[in-house]
Amino acid sequence: MIVKHAKTFSIGVVLALSFLCVLGVIFSPVFGDGKNGLVYADDMFNKLSKGSSYFIPKIAKSNEKFAGTIITASMKFDKPEQGAGAARFLAAAGAEAKNEGVEVTVNGNLGALMAKVLQDSDDMFKNEGKKVADRYGVDEKEAMTTWWGILKVMDKELKKQGKIEESKIVSDVMKKAVEPAFNFYKIEAQKVTEKAGTMTGLLVFYVAYTMWWGFAIFFLFDGVGLTMKKAKVKKEV
Repeated sequence: MIVKHAKTFSIGVVLALSFLCVLGVIFSPVFGDGKNGLVYADDMFNKLSKGSSYFIPKIAKSNEKFAGTIITASMKFDKPEQGAGAARFLAAAGAEAKNEGVEVTVNGNLGALMAKVLQDSDDMFKNEGKKVADRYGVDEKEAMTTWWGILKVMDKELKKQGKIEESKIVSDVMKKAVEPAFNFYKIEAQKVTEKAGTMTGLLVFYVAYTMWWGFAIFFLFDGVGLTMKKAKVKKEV
Protein backbone atom coordinates (compact mmCIF):
# COMPACT_ATOMS: atom_id res chain seq x y z
CA MET A 1 0.00 0.00 0.00
CA ILE A 2 1.31 3.46 -0.88
CA VAL A 3 0.30 4.98 2.50
CA LYS A 4 3.02 4.30 5.06
CA HIS A 5 1.75 6.43 7.94
CA ALA A 6 -2.03 6.60 8.00
CA LYS A 7 -2.27 9.25 10.72
CA THR A 8 -0.04 11.88 9.10
CA PHE A 9 -1.51 11.12 5.67
CA SER A 10 -5.03 11.72 7.04
CA ILE A 11 -3.92 15.04 8.55
CA GLY A 12 -2.47 16.03 5.17
CA VAL A 13 -5.71 15.13 3.38
CA VAL A 14 -7.79 17.18 5.82
CA LEU A 15 -5.47 20.17 5.50
CA ALA A 16 -5.41 19.95 1.68
CA LEU A 17 -9.19 19.60 1.33
CA SER A 18 -9.90 22.42 3.77
CA PHE A 19 -7.33 24.60 1.96
CA LEU A 20 -9.12 23.98 -1.36
CA CYS A 21 -12.51 24.72 0.23
CA VAL A 22 -11.25 28.07 1.52
CA LEU A 23 -9.72 28.75 -1.91
CA GLY A 24 -13.13 28.15 -3.45
CA VAL A 25 -14.65 30.71 -1.08
CA ILE A 26 -11.91 33.22 -1.95
CA PHE A 27 -12.77 32.94 -5.65
CA SER A 28 -16.51 33.23 -4.99
CA PRO A 29 -18.30 36.61 -5.40
CA VAL A 30 -19.28 36.85 -1.74
CA PHE A 31 -17.18 39.80 -0.54
CA GLY A 32 -19.56 42.66 -1.33
CA ASP A 33 -20.72 44.12 -4.65
CA GLY A 34 -20.20 40.74 -6.29
CA LYS A 35 -16.43 40.78 -5.75
CA ASN A 36 -14.30 37.74 -5.03
CA GLY A 37 -11.65 37.80 -2.33
CA LEU A 38 -8.76 38.72 -4.62
CA VAL A 39 -10.62 41.66 -6.20
CA TYR A 40 -11.78 42.85 -2.78
CA ALA A 41 -8.24 42.78 -1.36
CA ASP A 42 -6.81 44.44 -4.48
CA ASP A 43 -9.41 47.24 -4.32
CA MET A 44 -8.74 47.81 -0.64
CA PHE A 45 -4.97 48.06 -1.06
CA ASN A 46 -5.42 50.39 -4.06
CA LYS A 47 -7.56 52.68 -1.92
CA LEU A 48 -5.00 52.61 0.89
CA SER A 49 -2.18 53.28 -1.58
CA LYS A 50 -4.03 56.30 -2.92
CA GLY A 51 -4.66 57.55 0.60
CA SER A 52 -0.90 57.62 1.24
CA SER A 53 0.06 59.11 -2.16
CA TYR A 54 -1.36 62.62 -1.89
CA PHE A 55 1.77 64.76 -2.28
CA ILE A 56 0.22 67.63 -4.24
CA PRO A 57 -0.04 70.18 -1.37
CA LYS A 58 3.62 69.62 -0.48
CA ILE A 59 4.73 70.04 -4.10
CA ALA A 60 2.57 73.16 -4.46
CA LYS A 61 4.40 74.62 -1.46
CA SER A 62 7.77 73.83 -3.06
CA ASN A 63 6.59 75.39 -6.32
CA GLU A 64 5.99 78.78 -4.69
CA LYS A 65 9.68 79.69 -5.01
CA PHE A 66 9.37 79.50 -8.81
CA ALA A 67 6.53 82.03 -9.03
CA GLY A 68 8.65 84.53 -10.94
CA THR A 69 10.99 82.13 -12.73
CA ILE A 70 10.89 82.51 -16.50
CA ILE A 71 12.08 79.61 -18.62
CA THR A 72 12.65 79.14 -22.32
CA ALA A 73 12.93 75.62 -23.68
CA SER A 74 12.95 74.00 -27.09
CA MET A 75 11.24 70.63 -26.81
CA LYS A 76 11.14 67.85 -29.37
CA PHE A 77 8.38 65.23 -29.45
CA ASP A 78 8.06 61.95 -31.35
CA LYS A 79 5.05 62.89 -33.48
CA PRO A 80 3.69 66.17 -34.93
CA GLU A 81 0.33 65.65 -33.23
CA GLN A 82 2.11 65.43 -29.87
CA GLY A 83 3.84 68.73 -30.59
CA ALA A 84 0.55 70.36 -31.56
CA GLY A 85 -1.16 69.06 -28.42
CA ALA A 86 1.70 70.22 -26.23
CA ALA A 87 1.63 73.72 -27.70
CA ARG A 88 -2.12 73.96 -27.16
CA PHE A 89 -1.89 72.87 -23.52
CA LEU A 90 1.03 75.17 -22.78
CA ALA A 91 -0.84 78.11 -24.29
CA ALA A 92 -3.93 77.24 -22.26
CA ALA A 93 -1.74 77.33 -19.15
CA GLY A 94 -0.59 80.87 -19.97
CA ALA A 95 2.78 80.20 -21.59
CA GLU A 96 3.96 81.30 -25.02
CA ALA A 97 4.30 78.23 -27.21
CA LYS A 98 5.37 77.99 -30.83
CA ASN A 99 4.84 74.72 -32.65
CA GLU A 100 6.72 73.57 -35.76
CA GLY A 101 6.04 69.92 -36.46
CA VAL A 102 7.52 67.83 -33.65
CA GLU A 103 9.29 70.83 -32.07
CA VAL A 104 7.74 73.19 -29.55
CA THR A 105 9.43 76.29 -28.16
CA VAL A 106 7.98 77.44 -24.87
CA ASN A 107 8.57 80.66 -22.97
CA GLY A 108 6.76 81.36 -19.73
CA ASN A 109 6.52 81.50 -15.96
CA LEU A 110 7.58 78.11 -14.59
CA GLY A 111 5.77 78.52 -11.27
CA ALA A 112 2.50 79.52 -12.92
CA LEU A 113 2.77 76.69 -15.42
CA MET A 114 3.40 74.07 -12.71
CA ALA A 115 0.52 75.50 -10.67
CA LYS A 116 -1.83 74.83 -13.59
CA VAL A 117 -0.61 71.24 -13.89
CA LEU A 118 -0.96 70.76 -10.13
CA GLN A 119 -4.55 72.03 -10.28
CA ASP A 120 -5.39 69.52 -13.01
CA SER A 121 -3.68 66.78 -11.01
CA ASP A 122 -5.55 67.71 -7.86
CA ASP A 123 -8.90 67.59 -9.65
CA MET A 124 -8.05 64.17 -11.11
CA PHE A 125 -6.84 62.87 -7.75
CA LYS A 126 -10.17 63.92 -6.23
CA ASN A 127 -11.99 62.12 -9.09
CA GLU A 128 -13.25 65.40 -10.55
CA GLY A 129 -11.96 64.69 -14.03
CA LYS A 130 -14.80 66.54 -15.75
CA LYS A 131 -13.21 69.82 -14.70
CA VAL A 132 -10.02 68.84 -16.51
CA ALA A 133 -11.89 67.61 -19.59
CA ASP A 134 -13.86 70.87 -19.79
CA ARG A 135 -10.68 72.97 -19.62
CA TYR A 136 -9.09 71.36 -22.67
CA GLY A 137 -11.98 69.80 -24.56
CA VAL A 138 -10.49 66.30 -24.45
CA ASP A 139 -10.87 63.22 -22.26
CA GLU A 140 -9.40 63.90 -18.83
CA LYS A 141 -7.00 60.95 -18.97
CA GLU A 142 -5.80 62.08 -22.38
CA ALA A 143 -5.18 65.52 -20.90
CA MET A 144 -3.04 64.07 -18.12
CA THR A 145 -1.14 61.94 -20.63
CA THR A 146 -0.38 65.11 -22.60
CA TRP A 147 0.90 66.88 -19.49
CA TRP A 148 3.04 63.89 -18.60
CA GLY A 149 4.63 63.95 -22.06
CA ILE A 150 5.27 67.70 -21.84
CA LEU A 151 6.88 67.49 -18.40
CA LYS A 152 9.05 64.54 -19.37
CA VAL A 153 10.57 66.43 -22.33
CA MET A 154 10.77 69.70 -20.38
CA ASP A 155 12.62 68.01 -17.52
CA LYS A 156 15.19 66.64 -19.95
CA GLU A 157 15.65 70.02 -21.68
CA LEU A 158 16.08 71.94 -18.41
CA LYS A 159 18.73 69.45 -17.29
CA LYS A 160 20.60 70.09 -20.55
CA GLN A 161 20.51 73.80 -19.72
CA GLY A 162 21.97 73.11 -16.28
CA LYS A 163 18.82 74.32 -14.52
CA ILE A 164 18.77 71.58 -11.89
CA GLU A 165 16.32 73.16 -9.43
CA GLU A 166 13.88 73.99 -12.21
CA SER A 167 14.12 70.47 -13.64
CA LYS A 168 13.55 68.99 -10.17
CA ILE A 169 10.23 70.77 -9.63
CA VAL A 170 9.12 69.67 -13.11
CA SER A 171 10.14 66.08 -12.32
CA ASP A 172 8.37 66.18 -8.94
CA VAL A 173 5.15 67.46 -10.50
CA MET A 174 5.32 64.71 -13.11
CA LYS A 175 6.12 61.82 -10.75
CA LYS A 176 4.32 62.85 -7.55
CA ALA A 177 1.29 64.67 -8.96
CA VAL A 178 0.48 63.73 -12.55
CA GLU A 179 1.32 60.02 -12.26
CA PRO A 180 -0.62 59.30 -9.02
CA ALA A 181 -3.55 61.40 -10.25
CA PHE A 182 -3.69 59.37 -13.47
CA ASN A 183 -3.08 55.94 -11.90
CA PHE A 184 -5.54 56.35 -9.02
CA TYR A 185 -8.28 58.11 -10.98
CA LYS A 186 -11.79 57.03 -9.93
CA ILE A 187 -10.44 55.12 -6.92
CA GLU A 188 -11.69 56.33 -3.55
CA ALA A 189 -8.84 57.13 -1.18
CA GLN A 190 -8.76 55.62 2.31
CA LYS A 191 -6.40 56.12 5.21
CA VAL A 192 -4.49 53.14 6.60
CA THR A 193 -5.81 53.97 10.07
CA GLU A 194 -9.37 53.47 8.83
CA LYS A 195 -8.64 49.91 7.67
CA ALA A 196 -5.84 48.92 10.04
CA GLY A 197 -7.75 45.93 11.43
CA THR A 198 -8.80 44.58 8.03
CA MET A 199 -5.34 45.10 6.55
CA THR A 200 -3.65 43.34 9.49
CA GLY A 201 -6.15 40.48 9.25
CA LEU A 202 -5.48 40.01 5.53
CA LEU A 203 -1.71 39.97 6.03
CA VAL A 204 -1.96 37.47 8.89
CA PHE A 205 -4.34 35.32 6.85
CA TYR A 206 -1.95 35.38 3.87
CA VAL A 207 0.94 34.09 6.00
CA ALA A 208 -1.22 31.49 7.74
CA TYR A 209 -2.80 30.33 4.47
CA THR A 210 0.61 29.87 2.85
CA MET A 211 1.79 27.80 5.81
CA TRP A 212 -1.49 25.86 5.70
CA TRP A 213 -0.70 24.51 2.23
CA GLY A 214 2.91 23.88 3.17
CA PHE A 215 1.92 21.69 6.11
CA ALA A 216 -0.64 19.87 3.96
CA ILE A 217 2.10 18.89 1.50
CA PHE A 218 4.46 17.98 4.35
CA PHE A 219 1.97 15.61 6.02
CA LEU A 220 0.89 14.04 2.70
CA PHE A 221 4.48 13.30 1.74
CA ASP A 222 5.26 11.98 5.21
CA GLY A 223 2.19 9.77 4.99
CA VAL A 224 3.46 8.06 1.85
CA GLY A 225 6.95 7.69 3.27
CA LEU A 226 8.68 10.56 1.47
CA THR A 227 10.86 12.39 3.96
CA MET A 228 14.03 14.42 3.91
CA LYS A 229 16.92 13.33 6.09
CA LYS A 230 20.27 14.89 6.67
CA ALA A 231 22.95 13.19 4.61
CA LYS A 232 25.52 11.23 6.55
CA VAL A 233 28.95 12.76 6.70
CA LYS A 234 31.44 10.54 4.95
CA LYS A 235 34.45 9.93 7.14
CA GLU A 236 37.83 9.84 5.62
CA VAL A 237 39.81 6.66 6.18
